[in-house]
Amino acid sequence: MKHPNRHPAVLNATAVEVHHAAPLAPTAPLLPAQPDGIPAVASVILPDGRVVTGYAIEPAKPDPVAAKPPVSRAAVNIALGGVGFLAACGGLFLLTAFITALTALITQLVILAAVIFGGWVAVQVFSANGHRGGTTVNIRKAVIKRSHFHG
Repeated sequence: MKHPNRHPAVLNATAVEVHHAAPLAPTAPLLPAQPDGIPAVASVILPDGRVVTGYAIEPAKPDPVAAKPPVSRAAVNIALGGVGFLAACGGLFLLTAFITALTALITQLVILAAVIFGGWVAVQVFSANGHRGGTTVNIRKAVIKRSHFHG
């Protein structure tokens, strides 16, 4: 049973359904946007020989950050703290040395005043005017008498 208008392979084929794509209604209104510039179209040949064509996407550029200092902030803070501590220790050492020197000066001035006052008191006690009563010995005459003594 041959059909005159059909090929033998068509007689054994099953029915095929054909679907056509229907456009979807947009859910949000589309706003026309004009690109800043028309990007270049790039084509890439895949290892299997296919060619893919599309727009080149530039990688996102990170925000510029401040240049990082060659030394970390923590190291700078530690160093400044150390310098401040050494300055404080040096200042305390100088203050201690100053107080020690001032104490020694005051001690020497007190000793000097005591010596001067003691000398003044001694002069008053042993002077002829300040000494009332007692025996006065004239050492010069005694020495002369003794040196002329022949005996």
